[in-house]
Amino acid sequence: MKKVGLILSGCGVFDGAEVHESVLCMLEILKQGAVYQCIAPNQPQHHVINHLNGEEMPENRNVMVEAARIARGDITALDEVKPEDLDALILPGGFGAAKNLSDFAFKGAECQVSRELAQLAKSMHESGKPLGFVCIAPVMIPKIFGPGIRLTIGTDEQTASVVAQMGGEHVSCPVEELVVDETNKIVSTPAYMLADSILEAEAGIRKLVSEVLRLCQ
Repeated sequence: MKKVGLILSGCGVFDGAEVHESVLCMLEILKQGAVYQCIAPNQPQHHVINHLNGEEMPENRNVMVEAARIARGDITALDEVKPEDLDALILPGGFGAAKNLSDFAFKGAECQVSRELAQLAKSMHESGKPLGFVCIAPVMIPKIFGPGIRLTIGTDEQTASVVAQMGGEHVSCPVEELVVDETNKIVSTPAYMLADSILEAEAGIRKLVSEVLRLCQ
């Protein structure tokens, strides 16, 4: 049975992992005959956002502790994960990907990706294992793996332009579809970069999980 590492960046679209995308990934992984392990960096999150009004709150929270809400407590620290224990890696979106796993939200094309995440992703890539990126998470692909990889964040021209500056080969993509870089075994789908509902997000995520598991073969 294939084991997929699911990288969570907190809990909540504006300051952590997008909850719908995370749960849809979990559900599809199980429905398609694999299992998942939730993973998160054990570090302070960049800031805390009130999801009712969008305002920043004067609180300090831990990314792993927050992500454990989605994982129902069953979560592993990112720096404790061994790539040989996983067959694939999937990263849901949410602003946590651009604030906690990287600083893309603040530095754009000059961003850096978490060292622990980059090491794990590179190690799996070098071993020929597939990786899936959802929503805004694909912006990290050029920084982790270098230029020339085909990916999508949907149809947002401004974000696509920044991806191109970093060396990514952006492909415009509707919400229910995905982009597969067969050579590099990297899959991406827009999800809530475009989705107006959980149903729309589900279509692309279902296909992404299917492709990631196919590439495990």
